[in-house]
Amino acid sequence: MTEILTALLVLAGGLFALAAALGVLRLPDVLIRMHASTKAGTLGCGLILLAVAVHFGESGIVARAVLAIVFLLLTAPVGAHLIGRAAYRTGVPLWQGTVIDELRTDREASDSAAAPGQPSAPDRP
Repeated sequence: MTEILTALLVLAGGLFALAAALGVLRLPDVLIRMHASTKAGTLGCGLILLAVAVHFGESGIVARAVLAIVFLLLTAPVGAHLIGRAAYRTGVPLWQGTVIDELRTDREASDSAAAPGQPSAPDRP
């Protein structure tokens, strides 16, 4: 029974990792690609680590796997947020199909309130 559960977890983790890779290749802009790779990649790695914990079943290995999963769940969203913020602030173009740009209105409001000697933010397409 343990082997079947391990195989299912590894297979599911591999499928999510494949979905993350396809998302990085197929999606149109950096923000959407980052979202796909972060969500599906984290879930895929978490499932594979869970399979390792189930397969070996020793307390030391289970503890390390659980700590690695917690580390992934804590750091992946923060890293993705910082990458997306840096991409937006440096002027990486958004996809033409982007409907809402909530940061644009915030930046325009802060640019109009900026002192006359300060440089303004880069224009967004």
